[in-house]
Amino acid sequence: MEWAISMITQYGYIAIFALLALGIIGLPVPDEIIMVFVGYLSSIMVLNYSMSVLVSFIGAMTGMMFSYTLGKKLGQPLVDKHGKWVGLTPKRFAKVKGWFARFGLWTILFGYFIPGVRHATSYLSGISAMPVRKYMLVASAGSLVWTLIFISIGYIAGANIDFH
Repeated sequence: MEWAISMITQYGYIAIFALLALGIIGLPVPDEIIMVFVGYLSSIMVLNYSMSVLVSFIGAMTGMMFSYTLGKKLGQPLVDKHGKWVGLTPKRFAKVKGWFARFGLWTILFGYFIPGVRHATSYLSGISAMPVRKYMLVASAGSLVWTLIFISIGYIAGANIDFH
């Protein structure tokens, strides 16, 4: 976690964008902690609150769209070829896709608040060929609420948080 805080301290908005995009793709980045720290920095006027929300939102959406595209282009062939090694048999994966077809929009929206689920929903949306406009609408709403909540937590907590 210290490396992420150091990146944000040194590179500001560029680091926020990159870390959130990479975290959403699935790299081990502490997304919520980063956003709380960004909110804290906004509360002590190191960063601008509105700009922090905007950059975080764009970073999260970049990661979501990249993951969606990967899922759409590479996901099904990858699952067909290697899924059995992680327990995704064709029958089991068909069940997952069926469940996702029924509840996918809600999973995308609320999945932001569950680490791991947030990452999988983008790939599953692409694999199940969810229309990109529908995906972007729901992913945008979830991303905006998610970034607003966690950045606001850090902003409101303000100087009461010691990150050192």
